[in-house]
Amino acid sequence: MDVYTRNNVRIVGVEDGPVVMLAHGFGCDQNLWRLVTQRLAPMFRIVLFDHVGAGASDPSAWDAERYSSLLGYASDVVDIVRELDLRDVVYVGHSVAAMIGVLAVTAEPDRFAKLVLLTPSPRYLDDDGYRGGFSRADIDELLDSLESNYLGWSQSMAPNIMGTPDRPELGQELTDSFCRTDPAKALVFARTTFLSDNRADLLRVPVPSLVIECAHDTLAPREVGAYVHEQIPDSTLITLDATGHCPHLSAPQATAAAIAAFAGQA
Repeated sequence: MDVYTRNNVRIVGVEDGPVVMLAHGFGCDQNLWRLVTQRLAPMFRIVLFDHVGAGASDPSAWDAERYSSLLGYASDVVDIVRELDLRDVVYVGHSVAAMIGVLAVTAEPDRFAKLVLLTPSPRYLDDDGYRGGFSRADIDELLDSLESNYLGWSQSMAPNIMGTPDRPELGQELTDSFCRTDPAKALVFARTTFLSDNRADLLRVPVPSLVIECAHDTLAPREVGAYVHEQIPDSTLITLDATGHCPHLSAPQATAAAIAAFAGQA
């Protein structure tokens, strides 16, 4: 299948500029990168896409078994960079797409120059000596609620994930994005997201990496950002003076500046 159609691939910015690939998280699509894209486009060639099952991706490409693992999404990323024959890519992944990037970069290191992990979490579940932020009961309740009433779950969860009660329009935008996603596909992606454990994969990241966390994040507490930074051999940690899990919407200037500086364009 044509990856342009499968993943709704779109390229903007400077044609011969350094390549930055922006990957969205659960319940989102490439449009949620727009505030960062408009700031990076004068300096970079920006590759945008939708994960299968999200946005304007090809519905016929959906396969519940393939996308029950983050490896399915990572394979799509590798397909895109191969099809476009991209080199020296700076991959930027938000939330679960950060771990998708870890897997893609490890699988095809010759195509990628750097990795940016925006509010990442390699494991949402708490474990012995590790705080992911959620107990198994928390995750089971979240998934049960999502399965029984997806629209209601979206309307209650999205504003909490956004974490900007003083700017309710941002929470509403994330809610609207969640509600546009097919509930059956969203449930598969949610299970994949919240039950995956990619901690061991961090040690194998072969490129320089930037970990961007927020000062207050309900999904990825500060301990998670510190853990990711400690585990990735060549990494830098930046803490934005921002709240919530989506700084590309709530703090786009700071997010874009951090990406640009790391990618080589201050």
